[in-house]
Amino acid sequence: MDKRDRKQAKTGSCCSEEVSSTEWEFINMSEQEEDLIYRMYKLVGDRWGLIAGRIPGQKAEEIERFWIMRHGEVFAKRRRELKMRHGSV
Repeated sequence: MDKRDRKQAKTGSCCSEEVSSTEWEFINMSEQEEDLIYRMYKLVGDRWGLIAGRIPGQKAEEIERFWIMRHGEVFAKRRRELKMRHGSV
């Protein structure tokens, strides 16, 4: 078994707890937190741990998920649908 096969065997576990990004719940941030995330991203890029260190109570994974949800195409459609529902109620 070569290195590549061993690596695939390690990562190919049957009991993965990963959740599809389409199943994520929306993360609410205050305007100040959103502004800080945008400014920090411009400054340091996708170094989520560094950005999360500036926002109390947030983990790097949450900051990254927030960023993906704000900028991803799949989530843009979802946001429009939610706005339509809330706007018509």
